[in-house]
Amino acid sequence: MVHASENDTSPAPFSADDSPIARELASLSARRRALEAVTVTFDGPTRVITVSNQKGGVGKTTTTVNLAAALASIGARVLVIDLDPQGNASTALGVPHTAETPSVYDVLIDEFPLAEVIQTSPESELLLCAPSTIHLAGAEIELVSQVAREHRLRTALEGYLEATDLAPDFIFIDCPPSLGLLTINAFTAADELLIPIQCEYYALEGLSQLLGNVQMIQKHLNRGLRLSTIMLTMYDARTRLAQQVADEVREHFPREVLETVIPRSVRVSEAPSFGQTVIAYDPSSAGAIAYREAAVEIVQRTERSTESEGTA
Repeated sequence: MVHASENDTSPAPFSADDSPIARELASLSARRRALEAVTVTFDGPTRVITVSNQKGGVGKTTTTVNLAAALASIGARVLVIDLDPQGNASTALGVPHTAETPSVYDVLIDEFPLAEVIQTSPESELLLCAPSTIHLAGAEIELVSQVAREHRLRTALEGYLEATDLAPDFIFIDCPPSLGLLTINAFTAADELLIPIQCEYYALEGLSQLLGNVQMIQKHLNRGLRLSTIMLTMYDARTRLAQQVADEVREHFPREVLETVIPRSVRVSEAPSFGQTVIAYDPSSAGAIAYREAAVEIVQRTERSTESEGTA
C-alpha cells in the first residue's frame, strides 16, 4: 500500500461536481429558482418601446420577440408590432404573415384599425403580434405622399389604446435596420427606446449617429421619447473582448445599461426556425433564463422609478 506523505502536493482527485459544465448547470438552476420566487405587478399605463439599432446583426428582432415572450411568461400582456419588412418577428412569434394577411402595411397606408390586424401568438394568449408582410417593403415610398406620414403609427396606436378594453402592459415595435419613414414612425409612436448592442468589435459603431437621430426626433416629432434601456447581447464570457465592450458601454451609459447580459446561445439562434421564441423552444436554456431576468429587471426598474417619483 502506498501512503501519501504530509507534504504531498499532488492535485486532488477530479470531481464531476467541480467541472465547468456542472458549475454552469448549478448556476442556471439557482437562477431559475430565483426567477420562480420573483413576483411582479403590471398596473401602470402601457409602455410603448421601440427596439432599434441602425447597425445590423445586433440581435434587434431576437431581443424584441424574446423579451416580449419573457414578459408574457411572467404575466404581462404584450403586443409586438413588426415594422420590419423582413417579417422575422412575425415568424418567431408563429403568426401567419403571407401577402394576403392583414398587416401593419394596411394600418399605415390604408388606415385599418390596428385591432383588425393583431393576432395572438400560439405561444401564449398574453402574447400578441401585428404582423409584417412583404407589402411593407414598399411602404417607405408610399408613405412619402401620405398626410402626417411620420405620425401614422402613433395615431393608430392611440386609437387602439382608447378603444380596447384590455390594453397591453407593453408594446414593442421592431424596426428595420435603417432610418427611413418606418423607423421614424416607430420613434414617433414610442415613449421609450431600447437599443441592443452586441458585445463584439465595433459595438458602438453608428451609435452616436443613432442618438443624433433620436435627438432630432425629440426636437421635431416626439418630445416624450427617451433612451430608457440598453441591452448587451451576444455576450461570450470566454473572451476578454466581450468584457471590455461591456465595460465600455457601461462607462458611457451607466443608467441605461441592464445588469443582465444576453449570452451568445445556439438555442436562441435555433428557436426562430421552429417558429418560436427561445422562451418556448427551450425555457431552461441559458438564453431563455437571461431574457426572463432582463424582463424582470425592466419591470423592477419601472417600479423603483415610480416609487422614487412618489416620494419626491
